[in-house]
Amino acid sequence: MALSHEIVEQALAGWIEPALGVDLVSAGAVQQLDVAGSRVSLALQLDFPAGRYRDELASELARHLSAACGEAVAVDLALAWAVPSATVQRGLLPFASIRNIVAVASGKGGVGKSTTAVNLALALAQEGAKVGILDADIYGPSQPRMLGLSGRPVSHDNKTMEPMEAYGVKCMSIGFLVDEDQPMVWRGPMVTQALTQLLNETNWGELDYLVVDMPPGTGDTQLTMSQRVPLAGAVIVTTPQDIALLDARRGLQMFRKVNVNVLGLVENMSTHVCSNCGHEEHIFGAGGGEKMAAQYNARLLGSLPLDIRIREETDSGRPTVIADPESRIAADYRAIARAAAAELARDAKTGEAFPEIIEDDS
Repeated sequence: MALSHEIVEQALAGWIEPALGVDLVSAGAVQQLDVAGSRVSLALQLDFPAGRYRDELASELARHLSAACGEAVAVDLALAWAVPSATVQRGLLPFASIRNIVAVASGKGGVGKSTTAVNLALALAQEGAKVGILDADIYGPSQPRMLGLSGRPVSHDNKTMEPMEAYGVKCMSIGFLVDEDQPMVWRGPMVTQALTQLLNETNWGELDYLVVDMPPGTGDTQLTMSQRVPLAGAVIVTTPQDIALLDARRGLQMFRKVNVNVLGLVENMSTHVCSNCGHEEHIFGAGGGEKMAAQYNARLLGSLPLDIRIREETDSGRPTVIADPESRIAADYRAIARAAAAELARDAKTGEAFPEIIEDDS
């Protein structure tokens, strides 16, 4: 059977793009489709950063079209992507230079929230986005250590601070301003004021995404941040066991009560990977994140293993996405980052900001 435009388009409509959660045709991503013999030339427009994703996507499309059409199909893929600005809570004005501020939060500590936040920020940067990360955990700042950063921020105008930078991601943290072993014995209002200053008095420049590593819990500080910071969305990090999920539910409900779009859940420590034999087992239970996502009509953005390499690489100041970018775990982080960005873009379709278009025909 000879390939035709109609046959290929029908085959494309039968493949669900993982980040979008729908097929490319329904998403309106197909800008041009040409068929010549067994070669398909395809131009796509995606609404999330996909600079590194192009080759993987082209290969996946070639496999799907070959299987669906019953013959070997070669795909020439031209990819453009855009980062639109999503809406924020009513009554708040978005930052002019920051397209999207995304909170990464958890209902309790110890679930790997900060590790997830830094790897998602780095994954978005690897896809070509302009990214910053704000360490909002005043009592336990960890991003300087995770990014291998030290020293003090400088100010060129005595009004704003220049963010530190590592691996293409800008970073600001109270950890740059106090000694690492200095306890922060501050009450809630002081913490809120410090966070507001770190956000507003940092010269972030133009950013597609500012990832906010939120403090754990759902107390006054977290609620105040959710009400005062113009958030485009929130990602909830949990682990599969029931105790962690109870707290994650509170975090999810907190964001929804203040009209912040919950982009989805990340189930951390989903399986344990043995460092000797590679065997995986569900030591914290299985399916908890998926059940919670279904219960609260939220998206499960992805799952990550409990793997000693994640801890070792993050402690060394080179998180997994940087230390081992070709690993399965790094690929999982990038897939979660793309999915979260696609959820943001879904909300942004009603916004007024004009997205920046980046062409990648390489």
